[in-house]
Amino acid sequence: MARQLDATVCIAGGGPAGIVAGLILARAGIDVVVLEKRADFLRDFRGDTVHPSTLNLLDQLGLGTSAKAIEHSELSSLDAVIDGIRVQAVDFTTLPAPHRYVTLMPQWDLLTLLVEEARTQPSFRLVLEATAQSEIQENGRVVGVEASTPDGPVRVNAALTIAADGRDSAVRDSLGLVPVDYGVPIDVLWFRVPRPTQPMRDTLANIRNGSALVTIPRPDYFQCGLLIRKGTFPEFQTAGIEAFRHTIASIAPRLADVTAEIGSFDDVKLLSVQINRLREWSVPGALCIGDAAHAMSPAFGVGINYAIQDAVALANILVPTLRSKGTDAAAIDAACAALQRRRALPTALMQRMQRVAHRLINRATSGVVLHNPPRLRERFVIAVVLPRLRPLLARLVGYGFRPERIARGILRPRT
Repeated sequence: MARQLDATVCIAGGGPAGIVAGLILARAGIDVVVLEKRADFLRDFRGDTVHPSTLNLLDQLGLGTSAKAIEHSELSSLDAVIDGIRVQAVDFTTLPAPHRYVTLMPQWDLLTLLVEEARTQPSFRLVLEATAQSEIQENGRVVGVEASTPDGPVRVNAALTIAADGRDSAVRDSLGLVPVDYGVPIDVLWFRVPRPTQPMRDTLANIRNGSALVTIPRPDYFQCGLLIRKGTFPEFQTAGIEAFRHTIASIAPRLADVTAEIGSFDDVKLLSVQINRLREWSVPGALCIGDAAHAMSPAFGVGINYAIQDAVALANILVPTLRSKGTDAAAIDAACAALQRRRALPTALMQRMQRVAHRLINRATSGVVLHNPPRLRERFVIAVVLPRLRPLLARLVGYGFRPERIARGILRPRT
């Protein structure tokens, strides 16, 4: 027989969207259960970029100083080196203080910090190694979720079930919600190399010889992503690991003396890039947020921050509803619909930006080598057009199209 838990809100998924939603709801005094399928958070994630909007949120939660103490890197600009020419695409120093940069922080450390804070709240419960599998329905309404654990099945009864279990969400699938996919022409080969002996200036993207390499600086190594045309990973495997190392060194010559650390293709992970979103984010009694509602591509590194903004907007809308109307089903469903109305447009706009970026990236990875030195038109764009766009790009990338902050009166004093 399944073990039963009762909560006002059950969240499936312990990623950024699920943990932040659980933390804010618990700080608001709402009884919440979070189900996370893994035993801990110590694993590689697709990205570790924490933007100014999320840094501002950590300050609101009183966690800014603790986050600052986590080993991390800070980038005040996003630079690309295109066939030997350095281009500063985004300059975060144009943003208001104090966070005029993006932070590159291991996501497992950030999640651990958030969970430690959430666990100080008596209304927060985290169940690890609990894989949410399907919703529980009564009279056409979702009233909870079933999960499997090493100790047997668990049933969580809840007034609202939130699917925050990622782009391959099992809960979303069980709800019959199918995202609309927007084809992306690239994949990413994800790997790490040590920092080279010769210092290498922080550069987010390197484009050379018709190939593109992302180099995310971490304290002791670079987390790298080679952008490839979708479906071509088998070609790299056939060519062999030595050819792969040569490709990396040809794009970023400063990495040539550390590529030997890529021992085999066992050290390389294929990340299938997706952009998709749901037409409807909710059904009666259940709601999707984060990647379960809209998978973002790695472009601009905004996936974590858009997931977190969903969580903040949800709390701002749902908490007043629960406080004034309790667990009234119609009121909860109306709050879910309001959340989609608020977050759907900024999500669609950012995904449109990403799709434009992917078209440009696809050109860069198609073997087309740019003119070196650049032609007059290219020099004009770099010298005149781009500097005028940098403040706007900094706001759109750093904050998003509709930044979210925790509304006044949502949080109760920290215990």
